[in-house]
Amino acid sequence: MNKILSLLFALLVPFAAWGGIYEDMEEALISADTSWAIQLINRGMDVNSVDAAGNTLLMQTVNRDNKEFFDFLLKRRARINTRNRNGETALSLAAYRGKLYFVQRLVESGADVNLYGWPPLIYAAFNGHTAVAEYLLTKGAEVNATTENGSTALLFAARFGHIEVVELLLRHKADPNVVNERGASAIDWALKTDNTDIAELLHKAGGRAASELSAARSPSR
Repeated sequence: MNKILSLLFALLVPFAAWGGIYEDMEEALISADTSWAIQLINRGMDVNSVDAAGNTLLMQTVNRDNKEFFDFLLKRRARINTRNRNGETALSLAAYRGKLYFVQRLVESGADVNLYGWPPLIYAAFNGHTAVAEYLLTKGAEVNATTENGSTALLFAARFGHIEVVELLLRHKADPNVVNERGASAIDWALKTDNTDIAELLHKAGGRAASELSAARSPSR
């Protein structure tokens, strides 16, 4: 019996120690104590450690705008394309928050710009981050990539009134007539949210409402 207890104790100690180290890391990140965070990695903490939501240290540095620790993690070869439980990568989060520095560094380090699910371009368009969207397009982001329900970056930019992003996407040959699984085109979403200036811009680019597109495609009787 004593041997079994000793074995269990030996197995549990490393997990308890790891938990303590991770708590230290969380405190270092919250307090922006980069030297402490670096010291924890140098003492043996896994550079690819994640929190309960699956967010890597790299993702957390993006969220906390900690460039110094972010660059340190990249130098230590932190995994770039790991997804959290929401399917997001560090690049997804950087694009969503409009943090061009992080976006550029991640792409330069090999981050996937055409991630399946919600590509980073769509995250940028969703929040109207024109500079980030433009950079991603120059790095090979697919302008007509869709989410799981068939929505493109153009649909989201139109829906939320980001006219500069709409103009950018159209210059890069975004298709204004993509209809998602909910039966909506970019014009439909623009009109639904009273973004009439965007609807007019899309119309000039050849865009039409989903009902018009459906009627045009139906065989005449």
